[in-house]
Amino acid sequence: MFKNFKLVPNIIFGRGCFAQLDEIIEKQREDIDSWVVFVTDDVFKGRALEKRIPLHDNDLLLWVNVDDEPKTGYVDELTLKVKAYRSTLPCAIIGIGGGSSMDLAKAVSLMLTNEGSSTLYQGWDLIQNPAVCHMAVPTLSGTGAEVSRTAVLTGPEKKLGLNSDYTVFDQVILDPELIKDVPKDQQFYTGMDCYIHCIESLEGTYLNEFSKAYGEKALDLCRQVFLNDHPDRDDKLMMASFFGGMSIAYSQVGACHALSYGLSYVLGTHHGIGCCITFDYLDEFYPEGVKEFRTMREKCNIELPRDLVKNLEPDQVETMITVALGLDPLWENCLGPDWKNIMTRDKAKSLFLKM
Repeated sequence: MFKNFKLVPNIIFGRGCFAQLDEIIEKQREDIDSWVVFVTDDVFKGRALEKRIPLHDNDLLLWVNVDDEPKTGYVDELTLKVKAYRSTLPCAIIGIGGGSSMDLAKAVSLMLTNEGSSTLYQGWDLIQNPAVCHMAVPTLSGTGAEVSRTAVLTGPEKKLGLNSDYTVFDQVILDPELIKDVPKDQQFYTGMDCYIHCIESLEGTYLNEFSKAYGEKALDLCRQVFLNDHPDRDDKLMMASFFGGMSIAYSQVGACHALSYGLSYVLGTHHGIGCCITFDYLDEFYPEGVKEFRTMREKCNIELPRDLVKNLEPDQVETMITVALGLDPLWENCLGPDWKNIMTRDKAKSLFLKM
């Protein structure tokens, strides 16, 4: 069977297009009582962007903290806050921020229309009801969260996304001006998430011409940004993120993302830096990609954390392994249908102990 996946139906791209957000949202405000929730990274509190958010009298500005990776408990807490704010559902949820903020916006929009805790929906196609209309305004580029069908969450037992066609954003606002002041190291980590998406997709067993077309273009854009330091780097990185997300929509990521999920689940390591730490030890699987990644890292003068796993308790390492090996599609894309005979628990442990 071929995947019949959903695409983001509405996209606006261009420097300054954030100014059109109010006009875009207005189409969802059907009557005088309609209201909107802005799920916004609290790093922007008191900054210029806060004053530009088109907040109406009935709307809720929901500041979210993403110092930690998004957790199911936090999603449930935010959902209750939205439900308590007014008796009716909001007409739209707008996620403003990086991948974590966008994933929180996705998750809240889903949990407003699906009963119970978000832990019940960690997996593939478990969501039963369509979400509230939800839109994304990325202020970081690389994760592909703006185009993906998943909201990645860490739960009490696993790190796994709410993977569903209902998760896909209804509208994305891509304004390169919003990423111009991102700190160099943070831009590198999120940009490398995109780069690694492309390597895993292009070298995976699930590869097809659809994924290849998007992946090759995203990879080219990443090289222009991180090797050539192109003057239009913000525009290019924003499109690389979008294309990189599209590449894995019809294929899959691989070993790096699987292992980084285990690392993140136990240590709370943020996704972008977790992928970088992991990828640096995967020469065996992606030799040319790792070599080029190291060149980019050196050019950008980025030092990665080392020896994170060295002093962990044995049961913590075992938990990392269990989480990582629970992502069957990622390993099959990397190693093929016989992956369980290749990526054993001992093999995974040896990789983790290098980190």
